[in-house]
Order: sequence, then C-alpha cells, then structure tokens
Amino acid sequence: MNVSKFEQRVLHALAQGASIRVEKDDKGKIQSVICVTREGWVLSDCTLSTFRSLKRRRMIGSRLSSPYRITREGLIAVRAQLDNR
Repeated sequence: MNVSKFEQRVLHALAQGASIRVEKDDKGKIQSVICVTREGWVLSDCTLSTFRSLKRRRMIGSRLSSPYRITREGLIAVRAQLDNR
C-alpha cells in the first residue's frame, strides 16, 4: 500500500505509543487534530488532511471516544525505521 512520507511518520509515532486528539465544533465536525507522542511532544507532521487520509484507509481508529490510535492495518502498513534517540 502506498503511504506518503508524512503518513509514514505519523504511523511510526503511533506505533510507538502516540495518540491523536481531535477538536470538534458545535456540529460534531472535526476542526483540528494534534498528535501527541508518548513523551508528550507534539508531532507537526500530523495535519487534518493526513488524519483524514489515514482514517479513510482505516489505519487509525478510536474506541469509546478515546484518542485515535493505530489499528492492525496501520501496523501492517508501517515500515520499520531506526529510532532516533
């Protein structure tokens, strides 16, 4: 499956324990997204268009109104990367 560079970065962060928090308007439409890593840093590569693309392909999901996390399909699509620590 073709995954862009930005989507790959977001999926890799999610695979390491990050989560995506969404902000909705009064009608329930998603206005903005924030990807927070497990260390508490904000990932700037996670934009609204990247979020929608990953959600459309079912690589991320939310259960019981919790923050979005990576799904099984997302784990399969993510490529191995060196951890820059």
